[in-house]
Amino acid sequence: MLRTALRNVLAHKARLVMTVLAVCLGVAFVCGTLVFAESSAAAYRGAASKNFAGIAVTVTPKDPPPGTPADRPADVLDDALVRKLAGVPGVTAVRPSVDGSATLNAADGSPLRAGKAWANLAAAYVPNADGKDSRYPLAEGRAPANDGEMAVDRGTADAGHLRVGDLVTLATDGPVMTKRLVGIVTTEDTRVTAGGTLALFDKATAQRLFTTPGHYTSIDLAGEARTDQVTALLPADRALATSGAAQAAQQATNVDMMTRGHQKMPKIFAGVALFIGSFLIVNTFTMLVSRRTREIALLRAIGATRRQVVRSVLWEAVLVGLAASTAGFVAGLGIASVLPDLLGTAQDPLPHGPLVIGARPVVAALGVGVGITVLAAWLPSRRAARIAPIEALRSAEQPPTPAASRTRTALGAILLVAGAGLLVSLTGAKDASDANLQNAMAGCALLVAALITLAPLLAVPVIRLGGRLTGRFGVTGRLARENALRDPRRTAATASVLMISTALVSGLAVIGDSTSGALDRQAASGLSADYVIGSRTTTTAIDPAALKRVADTPGVETASAVADSTLFTGGTVRSISGVDPATVDRVVQLDFVSGSSKDLGPGRIALSSSVAREQGVSTGGTVNAHIGPGNDFKPYTVVGVYRDNPIADDALGARSEVQEHSFKPGTVQRILVRTDGGAVSKTTGDRLRTATGNSPLVQVKDREELVHEAAGSLGELLTLMYGLLAIGVVISLLGIVNTLAMSVAERTREIGVLRAIGMDRSGIRRMIRLEAVTVAAFGTLLGLGGGLFGAWAVGSLAGGAMTQYSLSLPWGTLLLVCLVSLTIGVVAAAVPARRAAALSPLEAVAET
Repeated sequence: MLRTALRNVLAHKARLVMTVLAVCLGVAFVCGTLVFAESSAAAYRGAASKNFAGIAVTVTPKDPPPGTPADRPADVLDDALVRKLAGVPGVTAVRPSVDGSATLNAADGSPLRAGKAWANLAAAYVPNADGKDSRYPLAEGRAPANDGEMAVDRGTADAGHLRVGDLVTLATDGPVMTKRLVGIVTTEDTRVTAGGTLALFDKATAQRLFTTPGHYTSIDLAGEARTDQVTALLPADRALATSGAAQAAQQATNVDMMTRGHQKMPKIFAGVALFIGSFLIVNTFTMLVSRRTREIALLRAIGATRRQVVRSVLWEAVLVGLAASTAGFVAGLGIASVLPDLLGTAQDPLPHGPLVIGARPVVAALGVGVGITVLAAWLPSRRAARIAPIEALRSAEQPPTPAASRTRTALGAILLVAGAGLLVSLTGAKDASDANLQNAMAGCALLVAALITLAPLLAVPVIRLGGRLTGRFGVTGRLARENALRDPRRTAATASVLMISTALVSGLAVIGDSTSGALDRQAASGLSADYVIGSRTTTTAIDPAALKRVADTPGVETASAVADSTLFTGGTVRSISGVDPATVDRVVQLDFVSGSSKDLGPGRIALSSSVAREQGVSTGGTVNAHIGPGNDFKPYTVVGVYRDNPIADDALGARSEVQEHSFKPGTVQRILVRTDGGAVSKTTGDRLRTATGNSPLVQVKDREELVHEAAGSLGELLTLMYGLLAIGVVISLLGIVNTLAMSVAERTREIGVLRAIGMDRSGIRRMIRLEAVTVAAFGTLLGLGGGLFGAWAVGSLAGGAMTQYSLSLPWGTLLLVCLVSLTIGVVAAAVPARRAAALSPLEAVAET
């Protein structure tokens, strides 16, 4: 039986190649993801181990004592401590550091890699006795020597097109500085090599910016020093000693967490490829068994047992799976090599390094390739085992028994009622809670399962109805319709791949378009300002002097500053905006359900409707909370409740109070600008950027840009969905080609008869193409129906969270999906149609 399986595999090379391709896609994505993850982690770890090479112990300050400003480390690491640590037995070198954060502008004035504030590093160039800092070897120029000079790393210089001698604008927090670039260094710091930036200053300048004169943020000890020796010399409540090995281990853990996120998207693609590819594999083995009915029956007649027949089909699946695993593993290495460039950007690059091929990708390739293929072949193998020897006398495949049809109908009806019922029950949902989202996902999964189960039963009425269109092509159209109906199970299995892809994309396209429109309307209705000037993170601030410059900018009618912080209410963390009650109504459209912003002041806040409902309070009530860091809870009087507004955040407070408790006390994070007559132009935008000093820490956005940013995550989701559709297209193409190729082989004599009675080759080709388009149209129609129904039901969750949500159909996208699906049918039919048309009438009729 093993020899029989091997012979069957080699006897149908074309079907073997198409089946291998289907499995290969899933294997390639899985293996590529695993290799990419391990290679990226290795690249990070390699750099991390070099960073701590030669460091025995690092001394850092503990949290500052009460009363110390939050942005200043404790003043405990000074020159006196450096000299004391130099005397520790075994210490061969002491290297003090002054570290902070600085964001730079590129040569053209645009912010340079400003999206990764945690990786925009700044440090002091601290030379050793030889006049060089071994941590930052100079590649070009010299080290900075005064407060007007700086150096950067090679990656930063290349990304920003900076050269030695250029003037560089930068900001550490607030005011913009301009310094002369005098040197370019190299570094192996993982945060920099992973896409950050590095700015180096002389020691005095760095101390002034990030600590206090004569003090450091950390001290590295080289040699054979032990942490206990160093700890004994430190003030217990002010400083901490950590070994270099412990730091490397901690950084390796952080690296694992960072690289874990890059595995999600490829794994989604891999899962989808495997899921829809399994339909092609099941369909292929089902058709193989159908074609070999007489052969299997003859094997049974000469003594083969049912178990041997099952093993024969499964051995065939194992051989196909091995071939697919090998090809998929090789393709996965190619995917892993290009993923850093695909997932990274110029502003957010990923590290490159040699591919790391461990045991997991190899095991995954075999497990996925062989395992999925064997599971997909199991049902056809069971069906093959039930073939009786007497069936060797029959030439046609037997239709499913009435009992099997009744079972399929009952199961499909149960799934349909359960899925549709669950989705319909969500139409009254008031929010997108985790429970509602889980119910929505379960309902969609049940609906898809119902459509797959009922597809063979729906194929007959749907294709007959569509046959009125194909019938316009005459005899070839009618024959195409009957061929598609010859085996509804095969037609349904082939169309299921397109159905799943179409349902997924059409449903999310509708939700995305509807939500995007709601965000547009919400932003437009919630913002009266024409521009928003904001810091990139809540840990940075806008130069206080910029507020007056913005207000004095020609064309500006109102400039209202906003301080952002956090509001802690029990175990919940919310965002709070500190506003000026006198000007906030001019720049923000606040729709108060009760109360007013005029009553804001110390100890008095306003809440959004959702937060007020969650806290169970209304205007006049109190909330026990605290603003910003600390644990000083106190009662706040609620002076108003307003409808949810993304500009106003979860709560409103008086700016004077919120500023005192923000991450950067006394600062503001946003300036809302209203122009004369609502004018928005490039000139006005440039003037506002100039007013902020063209700070890389600050973004100037008009209303349209804010709306586009709010819809950015939806755009990324839709891009992912279109990628999944592309996978579905490829596998659907293979499935239809496979189905038609086998259909042509089964109908060789029939095609020969058609040719003998006068049908020309173009008619044969047209018949095969129309059959393919019929199958594709069937899958597309089911997918659109399921996708639109799911979008209507699930959209209620968004409607509960956004009052301005309304169902909107993206007709252009839906039309494109339909055209792509029908094009698949035409393209897939090309090779089988040409093969059918090339058959000789006499040879075809004579074939047995």
